[in-house]
Amino acid sequence: MLARTRIGVGQPERALQLLDEALGKCERLGGVYEREAELHLLRGEAILMRDSAATAEAEECFRKAIEIARGQSAKWWELRATTSLARLLAKQGKRDEARAMLADIYNWFTEGFDTADLKDAKALLDELGR
Repeated sequence: MLARTRIGVGQPERALQLLDEALGKCERLGGVYEREAELHLLRGEAILMRDSAATAEAEECFRKAIEIARGQSAKWWELRATTSLARLLAKQGKRDEARAMLADIYNWFTEGFDTADLKDAKALLDELGR
């Protein structure tokens, strides 16, 4: 929560410190923490906020978040991480890849289309479809 707040107020360095501490604890404890996907997602966002050219590092974080979310069947975290990755891929000119991966997770949902996350994903899908 503190890392999300730091990102929100434009302090990516402090957010990254907090996220790295939390991920270090996860690693030391072993297993997968239930919100670990969120930590990787936030880390990717903070990296891009700090340096918009650090796309490879951010992409790695988003893909790790997706992998963990899938392993936990945490579809909301998978959606959020996939939306962030799709946005990044689109900026790199990989619009078809971005649209395909986002459509896959978006189409899994059968309800909740009035939520901010699904609205955001739908808006990005529409943009990628143009």
